[in-house]
Amino acid sequence: MLGSSHILLSALAMTLIVGLRYLVTSAMFAWLTDKVRPGLYAGMKPQIGREVRWSLYSAAIYGIPTGIVAWGWQNHGWTAVYTDWNAYPLWYLPLSVFAFLFAHDTWFYWTHRLMHQPRWFRIAHAVHHDSRPPTAWAAMSFHPIEALTGAIVIPLLVFVIPIHAAMLGLVLAIMTVMGVTNHMGWELFPRWLVHGVLGKGLITASHHQHHHARYTCNYGLYFRFWDRLCRTDSGLGSFATKRPAAAGVTAGVAVGASAVRSGPSGELNS
Repeated sequence: MLGSSHILLSALAMTLIVGLRYLVTSAMFAWLTDKVRPGLYAGMKPQIGREVRWSLYSAAIYGIPTGIVAWGWQNHGWTAVYTDWNAYPLWYLPLSVFAFLFAHDTWFYWTHRLMHQPRWFRIAHAVHHDSRPPTAWAAMSFHPIEALTGAIVIPLLVFVIPIHAAMLGLVLAIMTVMGVTNHMGWELFPRWLVHGVLGKGLITASHHQHHHARYTCNYGLYFRFWDRLCRTDSGLGSFATKRPAAAGVTAGVAVGASAVRSGPSGELNS
């Protein structure tokens, strides 16, 4: 019984940590948006309220498996997470970060495409695309089914890929920051990066915004590798200077369900 209570406490603690991480990070970038793009979120309080509500549901779904795995690591040595800097060569540190990000990106790309099949879009993914346009609060705005597909990735990868605890923290930081900045409705990164050599391989808000505008392209999370390989990369999008006319759940489902039937060139988006 004592072990069970400790597991529950770990899951609860991690849920609170994930929720607070979301609230603090999103609030910070929402504040920055208000300073850099005044009025961009004007009149969007109802949408932002929905985004926060769904995101806090997602925080529990992300936090529970993470808390259980964290408890197992601390008490039973589960996972391949290590704390000794000498356990692996120093060159392995950045390699492990890239391995995690690429594996996460791969999982996200293919589950994201699945979520754009009409049935799964209506059931789950329409919640995320109900943010039209998305804001800094939309990064974790998922239906519980979709949140579950994202919540299991890192807890599974820590059993497969050895990684230093500090590097795992870096992965989680990148995941959090990119999730928020890719949805906040304007480009944070400089033009030379977005339109330069790095931008041809990395995903920023300009790339992901195009996905939210067209639905049938740009499915990746961190890298453009799978989009380019599978010919679903439709380049960079643009940002609306004003919020479009009100478009709620019904409009989002209608547009999404019809759009996902064909890819950027009209092919079946399977």
